[in-house]
Amino acid sequence: MTDPADLTITAAAAALRGGEITSVELTEAVLRRAAVTEAQLHAYLTLDQTGARRAASDADADFAAGRDRGPLQGIPLALKDNLCTRGMETTAGSKILAGYVPPYDATIVTKLRDGGAVILGKANLDEFAMGSSTENSAYGATRNPWDPDTVPGGSSGGAAAARRWGRTAPTPAARSVSPPRCAASSA
Repeated sequence: MTDPADLTITAAAAALRGGEITSVELTEAVLRRAAVTEAQLHAYLTLDQTGARRAASDADADFAAGRDRGPLQGIPLALKDNLCTRGMETTAGSKILAGYVPPYDATIVTKLRDGGAVILGKANLDEFAMGSSTENSAYGATRNPWDPDTVPGGSSGGAAAARRWGRTAPTPAARSVSPPRCAASSA
């Protein structure tokens, strides 16, 4: 088997259900990868290694007992930092919310936990999700893992992916962004 951190979700789910790998092994591989790449990529705002290991162990116990909680059981994943996660800092990429630890989970987080997903931590994003590239995160930009000179979102992310797979991408068109308007604003 290749490095488990390189598996797609589909391949990882099949390997978990086929007994080729445990969720603990898969989670440890992803945590090792994060330890090696995080200084350069800055993909995470929070890594919950203890919680991830506990969830992976629980998923393995469920598999061993014949309990299948859903297609993401045992799969490690990161959540954008604008989703409330009980007991884990949630900043929405803004220093205004630094230190905020919600007492509840967002509905989707509850559903993921109930389905046995392994939540590794919180992924960086543009402040309050107002963008698509993380260039406007109060905690710094995330770098594209295929081309660290670019950011993962927007046109540069697509161009980097195209280069990674040996394709050419069109030159990104210039974008004009108008200031956001609220429904009550005039003109």
